[in-house]
Amino acid sequence: MQGNGEETQFVTLGIDHEVFAVPVNSVLEILDMRPTFRIPDAPPHVVGLIDVRGRAVPVIDLRLKLRLQAIPVTDNTRILVLELPLPDRTLTIGLIADRVFEVAGLDPQSIAPPPDIGTTWRTDYISGVGRRNDNFVVIFDLPSLLSNDDVVLLATQPTELSAA
Repeated sequence: MQGNGEETQFVTLGIDHEVFAVPVNSVLEILDMRPTFRIPDAPPHVVGLIDVRGRAVPVIDLRLKLRLQAIPVTDNTRILVLELPLPDRTLTIGLIADRVFEVAGLDPQSIAPPPDIGTTWRTDYISGVGRRNDNFVVIFDLPSLLSNDDVVLLATQPTELSAA
């Protein structure tokens, strides 16, 4: 988060009835939902791979990752393509969201640490809770959003699609 009262920019997205955010500098692009290529033996929340400009990008369904019930794809369903820094490289992943709202600025002074109780979400996924238009915005901690098993699985996937 930035200091001096400057707003930090986030992309806000909806999952179920909640609003979440990811740092705007982690977002490469936002795509309409598209078919995925299923990865054999992947956990259910890893729905498959998509082609993004010739690169195979693994896609995670945030609803399933957060242990919510799956819903059918709608006209509002989006894939956020993100860069996730790892110790030895940067991993590109896609996250399926029910909808994407906007790029929003949040005052770092108004962002509170994750609550200890009173939330249905695991707090290890949360870097903070802010407010926007009198509503809570839960800010994802992207490195913690994925378990170690997810990172190992996704890091072993091919990064470029071959022209077979």
